[in-house]
Amino acid sequence: MELSKNYLPNEVEARWYQHWLNKDYFSSRPDGREPYTVVIPPPNVTGVLHMGHCLNNSIQDILVRRARMQGKNACWVPGTDHASIATEAKVVAMLRERGIVKSSLSRDEFLAYAWEWKEKYGGIILQQLKKMGCSLDWNRTSFTMDPDYYKAVISIFIRLHQEGIIYRGLRMVNWDPAGKTALSDEEVIFKEVDSKLYYISYPLTDNSGSITVATTRPETILGDVAICVNPTDERYRNLVGKQVTVPLINRKIPVIADEYVDAGFGTGALKITPAHDKNDNELGRKHNLKALNTLDAEGKFTAEDLQEDHPSDLVLSYQGLDRFVLRKKIVEDIAAIDQVQKIEDYKGQVGTSERTGAVIESRLSLQWFIDMKKLIGQNPEIVTSVMNDTIQFHPSKLKNTYSYWMENIKDWCISRQLWWGQQIPAYYAPDGSFVVAASKEEALEQFSKQGNGTTITLADIRQDEDCLDTWFSSWLWPMEVFKGISNPGNADYQYYYPTTTLVTGQDIIFFWVARMIMAGYAFKGQQPFTDVYFTGMVRDKQGRKMSKQLGNSPDLLGLIDTYGADATRFGIMIASPAGNDILFDESALEQGRNFNNKLWNALKLIKMWEGRQSSVVSSELENQAHHSPLTTHHFAVNWFGHRLNEVKAEVNGLMNQFRLSEALKTIYSLIWDDFCSWYLEWIKPGFEQPIDKGVYDTTIGYFEELMQLLHPFMPFITEEIYHLLKEQADDLCVKQETALQPFNSSVLESGELLKKVISALRDARNKNQLKPKDPIKLFIQTGADAGYRAIENILLKQVNAESIAYTDGTIANSIVVAVEKDKFFIETERQLDAGNLKAELLKDLEHQQKFLESVIKKLGNERFVQNAKPEVVELEKKKQSDAEARIRTIQESLENLS
Repeated sequence: MELSKNYLPNEVEARWYQHWLNKDYFSSRPDGREPYTVVIPPPNVTGVLHMGHCLNNSIQDILVRRARMQGKNACWVPGTDHASIATEAKVVAMLRERGIVKSSLSRDEFLAYAWEWKEKYGGIILQQLKKMGCSLDWNRTSFTMDPDYYKAVISIFIRLHQEGIIYRGLRMVNWDPAGKTALSDEEVIFKEVDSKLYYISYPLTDNSGSITVATTRPETILGDVAICVNPTDERYRNLVGKQVTVPLINRKIPVIADEYVDAGFGTGALKITPAHDKNDNELGRKHNLKALNTLDAEGKFTAEDLQEDHPSDLVLSYQGLDRFVLRKKIVEDIAAIDQVQKIEDYKGQVGTSERTGAVIESRLSLQWFIDMKKLIGQNPEIVTSVMNDTIQFHPSKLKNTYSYWMENIKDWCISRQLWWGQQIPAYYAPDGSFVVAASKEEALEQFSKQGNGTTITLADIRQDEDCLDTWFSSWLWPMEVFKGISNPGNADYQYYYPTTTLVTGQDIIFFWVARMIMAGYAFKGQQPFTDVYFTGMVRDKQGRKMSKQLGNSPDLLGLIDTYGADATRFGIMIASPAGNDILFDESALEQGRNFNNKLWNALKLIKMWEGRQSSVVSSELENQAHHSPLTTHHFAVNWFGHRLNEVKAEVNGLMNQFRLSEALKTIYSLIWDDFCSWYLEWIKPGFEQPIDKGVYDTTIGYFEELMQLLHPFMPFITEEIYHLLKEQADDLCVKQETALQPFNSSVLESGELLKKVISALRDARNKNQLKPKDPIKLFIQTGADAGYRAIENILLKQVNAESIAYTDGTIANSIVVAVEKDKFFIETERQLDAGNLKAELLKDLEHQQKFLESVIKKLGNERFVQNAKPEVVELEKKKQSDAEARIRTIQESLENLS
């Protein structure tokens, strides 16, 4: 078939992905092989593919494809997360478009709409992963609200409640007024904002003066129950025990003392509002102060707790005002009675909801919590497994982040005021008492056993309206995708769990990674995975986080349509060192597309030789070229075989260390430089000349091995080229790796020398304006003739020399080139420009002298010599001797010219 001018990815990618699916290559079943298990970090059902997904899933696919080609039973489990907050928001928006408000629906009616939305949109992101070439076992697709998964989550809640680890309590929580739900600490994102500091005076009730308080939140003043000062603050020592009047509400509140107060902030006097600040709440409990709530679930003013104060009409007029509108109104009204002293600009931190972006309120609320210290105390491996590398973090520096969080962990609020999710299995009797059970019937049984003298029926029992935090379901993911909780001991779970590698972002180390480790040890007594590869964040060229608001997040599917999936994967992987943020630049995808075309052109070049093979197989190539002796005619074949083996070993080591980006760069250099730029040039037959059949067959074999090495990174083009090279009995996707072979360092050194000599001689021709077709004679002055005799034929062809000879002395009227300790004399029929030649030599001499100076300086540094590896020091010494030899050669050449 005739090959297209450039590689056309779109048709190729769709065809091969369908072929792999038809062949069932991605499916995995337990057998006698070593399992390699990866579970996808389940994307939200609301999600569409973005650059972070591209990076994360490219890495997973590379690891999984490599494992498959190593003969392991690779199992990569796909699935999605029900994402309570995000999905419920989408469903509410859908209902709004239909003219329906959530409050008009029953829970079951709302959930019916939620499932409708999920079935329509929930699988989009998984389908998009196919366009990337992800080799997931689609038969195992899981969802965190599947029936068995739902039951597993409920059973874990019941178990932890029975163990006294889950409890219900009135606590200060992070409240999202937009989502109208509590959030865990990890779901709060702190942002720096431009704010105001309001200085407000509180008159003393004995008319002896006033205390001025600096606050950023005047909207909560009506809930103030005390003014607190530091007991060591001389300014207020005589005021402790007195009372002040709260502006607008005229409530009398005490002045108290506590060392918590920072005397240097603001005025040193702090208003205490226990219902609206976590720290104030702690002080309130310590000093037995009442909590007065003045904001409702939507962040609007409510006077419900203020009835004892007999609020004025002015205060009652605030009813229903949004907190930020209320802030402005209260400041105006306090200013009207001359109690606003001044207002200053202030930069401060505010907590915002990770999902809705709303500013968080601290709110007293009856919620469900996990006692995290108790959970960790009962399972110390949760901490030790990471610190002793039973579970290995890549990069390892994140162990310290993990340890710090564990040491400072707080109880996890797991209840959410939402309907989409696992409903909390707590059931309430009419008197407010409750039990935790798997069903209403079991709850009734428990109430009956309690025997409190009253008869309760099923109709009397009410289930808790709240649902569980989404992370409470996803912490079971590695276990429950194999039914490890809902059907413990099943064959899949026994074979695939613990999983092998987790690939995820650093931003969810606490949300998800830490909690999966907790769940693994708490519920199964073992680690959930062996290695965790943390990706960095994908940022734009300016280092900004990608977001819709900034408009700097490219359309990933659009990029795949433009460049192809392979080029897109290449572009994101070539710039992604483990754990570091990636500055995304579309030019990296262009580099990937260029690489595709380089491969394609190499294929076209080799296919042109297919019909020009000589009929006799060279006896020198009958044995595998990897191991054939160094020969003159076929040095190139032998050298590349050893170079290929060297790179295979290097790539294997890098992959084992999760240095994927470096591995790709190494393969890229091997193909672009060594194979295309050198090897193919060295073996290319002359015009209308045949190519040795042995050389051709071996070259096809090398190309196949290169495609196998590159396949995990760029699966589509490698599979296509593999099949276009020759008729194949298998597919590259499942072709098994062969064992690593040894390589001969002396052959590789000869190859490097040949490349250096060719480059230096071409450079010399160019500088002296000798055209490539101008004939030259080459004389070599060396102490090791044998090293060059093996590469003479290639050298002749590559520098277009008529002849090569060896000499002990200098050659008059020639161009002198120094490579390491050897000299090369280029003799030409053309008259040389002595002035130009001298200028070039002087320029080269200056460069070599500066280089030598830097090497001598490094070797003169005692710290470097003592601390560097011996081989590194030896390399520097070799650089010194080579530079000295080159300088001598240049100086001799200059003497010959004068």
